[in-house]
Amino acid sequence: MWSRIAKYFINYPARARVARLLFERGFQVKEPYRVVSGNIEIPHTQIAKEVGVDRRVVRETVEMILANEELRKIFENLRQVCLLSEVARYLNMDTIVIVPEDAKKPGIVSEITLRISKKGLSIRQLFAEDPEASEEPKLIIVVDGRVPPDLISELRQMPGIARVILQ
Repeated sequence: MWSRIAKYFINYPARARVARLLFERGFQVKEPYRVVSGNIEIPHTQIAKEVGVDRRVVRETVEMILANEELRKIFENLRQVCLLSEVARYLNMDTIVIVPEDAKKPGIVSEITLRISKKGLSIRQLFAEDPEASEEPKLIIVVDGRVPPDLISELRQMPGIARVILQ
């Protein structure tokens, strides 16, 4: 996915960093040259500070996105997601983080969820990072209740799994 976006910014490294931040955070771009999360506008100066560029670079990036039909469709429709993994323990839930050897390999998610369901656990949230947008893509699974240790052992022994972390 990111490669489809990055090609437009190949000659603009600072704009590429801005676009990547907007994409990763799920910030939308809207007319007139606004960056928003829902109905909350995010000042260009704040984005510039986070990325380490001048605020004008943010404006130029937003202009570029709005002027390009493919980029516009993508960035106008992004949405942020409430990820429960950091608060799961406070809600009596566990989080399993899976780092695959090859995140593009088909069947990883289905095999993991099958093993989780066989243990009688209910999956509350499942979030798979895009292998093109993340240097080390992870599968984050939040389950109701506590994960039995034997499930973690079982997941670690699966072919194609580099690491399993229980949070």
